[in-house]
Amino acid sequence: MQTLRSVLFSNWASDERLEGKTVVVTGANTGIGKETARDLAKRGARVILACRDKTKAEKAVSDITKEVGGAKVVAGQLDLADTKSICEFAEHIYKTEKALHILINNAGVAMCPYSTTVNGFETQFGVNHLGHFFLTFLLLDLLKHSAPSRVINVSSLAHMMGKICLEDLNMERSYHPVKAYAQSKLANVLFTRELAKRAEALGVTAYAVDPGVVNTELVRHLQRPLQVLVSRFSYLVKTPAEGAQTSIYLAVTPESELCTGGYYRSCAEAVCSKAGLDDGTALKLWTVSCHLLGIRWR
Repeated sequence: MQTLRSVLFSNWASDERLEGKTVVVTGANTGIGKETARDLAKRGARVILACRDKTKAEKAVSDITKEVGGAKVVAGQLDLADTKSICEFAEHIYKTEKALHILINNAGVAMCPYSTTVNGFETQFGVNHLGHFFLTFLLLDLLKHSAPSRVINVSSLAHMMGKICLEDLNMERSYHPVKAYAQSKLANVLFTRELAKRAEALGVTAYAVDPGVVNTELVRHLQRPLQVLVSRFSYLVKTPAEGAQTSIYLAVTPESELCTGGYYRSCAEAVCSKAGLDDGTALKLWTVSCHLLGIRWR
């Protein structure tokens, strides 16, 4: 007999193996990032846990290696709020890895009070979008060298509330934590769309993920009434393992069965917002992101 959770959430499963594949997962010391890393390690992949806190990353490595016999898992230090740290992480990857087949841009911050990154960007936009945009730019040559390869960007259903404020991306005029989060998650979808167009000829595909409402550390900044609401409707809230399923699906499913540039939910392609399909805004966002980061990405 089916449970309510089995009806609401995907029962997708695959025995696909990933021996010989190298994967980077950002924010993999906890939540859906850690569950994603655990699953891919079980499939035989070499998994690099790219985390801001190296100690927590090493603890996650220890947890996974204890559970998964023969796991090839290592920790890496990466602060997506600091372009210097992103550069140092990328340099380390090029020095230590011969290939990179899957980049999962999973890390994120959500609905936090106003703050800025080391480089002066509003934190949610700076970490969730610009940090991953810059990391992907730096690792693209290795992804290209390892083709076929793929980039998976973890977005959110919240992108449907988002608007790209090109004239005020840092929301200095009027900051609201939910609006800032929604903008950053819409940016993930638009980045995926534009990256897919530019990288397909290089053998690199790109996908955006909506993991659903997941019980992770991201909810810690929610206002008390929203926390109570989430608790009351807990049967609609996914565990981290359940929330990781679509990221895993996109990491292991043959490319011929996927649509590059697509938006995925519950292990299937889904319809994103009208704003998420706006190629004009995607191009403008790409251009301004390059300008803010001081890079040239054709």
